[in-house]
Amino acid sequence: MPNHFLRHPSGRPEAGEFAAYAKGDLDAVEGDDAVEALRQTGEATLALFATLDESSVAGRTYAAGKWTLKQVVGHLADDERIFAYRILCIVRGDARPLPGFDENEYMAAVDFESRPLRELLDEFRIVRAATIALLEPLSAEEWLRRGMVNGYEASVRGLAFHIAGHELHHLRIVRERYLGRV
Repeated sequence: MPNHFLRHPSGRPEAGEFAAYAKGDLDAVEGDDAVEALRQTGEATLALFATLDESSVAGRTYAAGKWTLKQVVGHLADDERIFAYRILCIVRGDARPLPGFDENEYMAAVDFESRPLRELLDEFRIVRAATIALLEPLSAEEWLRRGMVNGYEASVRGLAFHIAGHELHHLRIVRERYLGRV
């Protein structure tokens, strides 16, 4: 499909464009283009989980009380949906403050473990494609729009980088703690 618009790279968010608690995660994101970062992190996530099969992930956690690998994949999709919704609200000019969410309450309400890993990965892939479709046509001005999210001010590009940084955070934990890789 031909590209009928000029894509404007997001630029890298600066302090004050994202939650202060996420700085370390955002620092791990390479480059200055949120769309490209999301493409790369999505590919990395899918490649890592492609090395695993259903029997190797079923119920697998690294410590008592921690999420299973399937729950991690489900959480990544849930979190991205929420951040993409926040982006949508801000980019469309909705000035209402956006609420936070409790990831543990979300996890308690769903049974990701009962679903096949491939199905969870397909869902993740679809969510990522939808996020990229939302972000790709943004103008330079739209990337800089800001709103209130969970009590802090965030820009569209800050939220997009947050998705990538959050994913990298979980990938590191999966490699190190679940799989014993570096």
